[in-house]
Parts: sequence; structure tokens; C-alpha cells
Amino acid sequence: MLLRHIRYFLAVAEQGNFTRAAEVLHVSQPTLSQQIKQLEETLQVELFDRSGRRVQLTDAGQAWMRYARLALQDLDAGKRAIQDVATLERGNLRLAMTPTFTSYLIGPLVDGFYRRYPGITLNIREMTQDKMEALLCDDQLDLGIAFEPVHSADIAATRLFTERLQLMVGKGHQLTKHRAALNVAEVQQVPLVLLNGDFATRHYVDEYCQQHAIHPQVAMEANAISAIVEIVRHGQLATILPQAIARDNPLLLPIKLSVPMPERHAVVLQRKEGYRSAASRALIAMLQDQVKEMG
Repeated sequence: MLLRHIRYFLAVAEQGNFTRAAEVLHVSQPTLSQQIKQLEETLQVELFDRSGRRVQLTDAGQAWMRYARLALQDLDAGKRAIQDVATLERGNLRLAMTPTFTSYLIGPLVDGFYRRYPGITLNIREMTQDKMEALLCDDQLDLGIAFEPVHSADIAATRLFTERLQLMVGKGHQLTKHRAALNVAEVQQVPLVLLNGDFATRHYVDEYCQQHAIHPQVAMEANAISAIVEIVRHGQLATILPQAIARDNPLLLPIKLSVPMPERHAVVLQRKEGYRSAASRALIAMLQDQVKEMG
């Protein structure tokens, strides 16, 4: 059995069609069919049911696919391990994070990492935590930055820092004249622009409101933190975002609340038992140093 047998098998399983799989693999269909036949002869089972219009995995094929994927992941990790250079003069690192981190954490982190390790290519993606965990499990990411709790048993989490959400307004907002802390009844009188339901931050806000029987005035929703910051800076809407965003933006002012917003724990995510490259270890160390400086 060769590595190409595993790749060919997985391509046919994913495409459900020999012709499409051959196109993806850039081989001829007869060649692909011959290679799959060789694999079935080696394993002494039929892996595919070819009787219908769509090629289906047999029970044996279903059972073997999980191990084929794991084998391919381990082989790819081994390839990266060979290419990994302890001096960090070259290499690649695949990093993902949930959207709120892109507004205050990623800039200094990437700048510092590039200055120290210019030979390392960073591939940075913004996505939901569910998708991040799935890609980590499939070995399509090296690291993720998200929040507890972690949903997959195959993901290891290392706590970074504790973050609190904060009600904040622009400098021209009328609440800047309010010296006392707002109580929950006053909070629900404040028109808000919030992240939409695709963001974990919004779920924390909604949970806070439910716990304290608040019916917030959501005047506007957005799917980008940068847009919300601009709306709040120049208008009369308030928002609820991580404290660090107000701290890093002098045109946003935090508003005290009698019942503080919830805390959440930021974590670095990695696949359990996955290969830890020198680049990933270096970025985690730099991230931990940055968190200490954030105080």
C-alpha cells in the first residue's frame, strides 16, 4: 500500500464519483480505477459500491476511511516535522481566531512575530469557534485562539487571559455625563448597536440580558467590529464589546455598570497529540508575553 492509494481512496469517497475524483487528483479515470482496485486487493475487501449513479462507501470502506484520514494527517505532520527548522529561519504556521481578537490582539502579535521570525509565513484566518475546532481536528490548522468552553474532546486548550465585556460609547454620547454606574433598568433604555448572532460575543450579551431580565434596545446589528466602532464613535448608539477595544481606542469611553458584564476566558487551541512545530511554540510564547504586557 502506497501513500497515493490513501489519497485516491479519500478523493473518491469525498467526491462520490470516479470522474470528479480523477479531475481533482489530475490523473486519468482508468488510472484512478486501477489504483483503487489494487488497494481493494491489498485489503481483500470492496471499499466502494459502484452499482448506483453515485459511488458509495461499503461498510468496510466506512470503517477504513477514519483510519485513512488519520494516517494521512500523521504523514502530513511528519512531513512538516522534517521541514521544521528549530532556528525558525523558515516555515509555515496556520493560525485562526474568532473575530473579536482581530480588533485588538492580532496586530501587535503579528508585527512582533514577523520582526523576530521574518522567515515564517503566517496564514491567518478569522472564523467561528466550531469551524476552528473542526479544522484543527482535521489538521488543517496549527493553532486557534478562541474562548472556553471547548466543544471537541480532541482539542487541547491552554488558558491565556480573562476578558470582560463592557458597555461603551463615543465621546459625544450623552452617557459620558452620567457619573454614577448604570443599573440594569437604565441599561435597557440605551439604544445599542451589537454584533449579530454569528458572534460568540453576542451570545454572552444575550445571556447577560436574560439573567438580569433586561430587554435591550437593539437599534442596529453588524457583522464587523470595525463597523460598530465607527458607528459608536460618530453617533449616539452604544455598544457592548471587550474592554480591551475601548482601552486601545481613545475615542471610545467605557460606561460603569452596577452589575458588571460577564467574564470569559481566552484560550489557545491545538489538536491533542498533534505535532507542535517550533513556529507554533514560538507564537504561543510570544502570545503569552503579550498577554502579560496587556496586564
